[in-house]
Amino acid sequence: MRVDANAAIAKRQMLASVLHRAECLSTSTTWPSRLWVVRHGESAGNLARLAAEAAGTETIEIEGRDVDVPLSELGERQSRAVGRWLKQQPESQRPSIILSSPYARAMQTMQHLSREVANSNLQCLVDERLREKEFGELNRFTKAGIELRFPEEARRRAELGKFYYRPPGGESWCDVALRVRACLQDLRLGHAGERVLIVAHQVIVLCVRYVIERLDERQLLDIDSAGDVANCSITSFELVNADGWERLELLDYNFVAPLEESGEPVTAAPDPAVVE
Repeated sequence: MRVDANAAIAKRQMLASVLHRAECLSTSTTWPSRLWVVRHGESAGNLARLAAEAAGTETIEIEGRDVDVPLSELGERQSRAVGRWLKQQPESQRPSIILSSPYARAMQTMQHLSREVANSNLQCLVDERLREKEFGELNRFTKAGIELRFPEEARRRAELGKFYYRPPGGESWCDVALRVRACLQDLRLGHAGERVLIVAHQVIVLCVRYVIERLDERQLLDIDSAGDVANCSITSFELVNADGWERLELLDYNFVAPLEESGEPVTAAPDPAVVE
């Protein structure tokens, strides 16, 4: 059978085009060039938890929904301190977009921070996937309260471990990691090459590290057990190219120099919804 020379040439050209496109896709930027993850400033809930632990009570007293808990006065100052520090950085090291948890304490942190950065082109968006870990029926109980009122759940948690335990009506760390993974995938699709700052919560900060750094359960819990994520601390990543593959590399974790330089106290109380 005689092969049509023109058809063969066209086929080779099409294959070359496909290979070229694949090569371009494999080498093009697929991550933000910089990523910062900031825990919200000190909140009224943080203060309520500290008071409950000091008093030895079973519950943490907060009015209204956890989603509506605002920043404390110190939390507002901490947020502004981070914003001033970012404004002092070169433009290439300042965010071009901010994503926030829908919780009031995170959105207020975003608002105070963005005002200090004072960039009229700075986008500020809310993403519900960055919300606090949900603790369900155990919400706002101290550890002592859970052991007294929910002994079976305390036993289950001890058996399953912190990473996999899901309280009634709540989430496990795996559940949080799943929504964090989806959020990061959207960053790759919609904000490749941009400078993205996320304002969220302690467990979100840790789960971002878990996903990006491909940690395992033990590595993540070792980081967690080393100490709480400080309010308004910065965890940052930078895009690097190694052996033709792009990835985000950790630069700083729990970075609190902006607070220290402003003379603001560094605080690190866990939120009342996450008693573990």
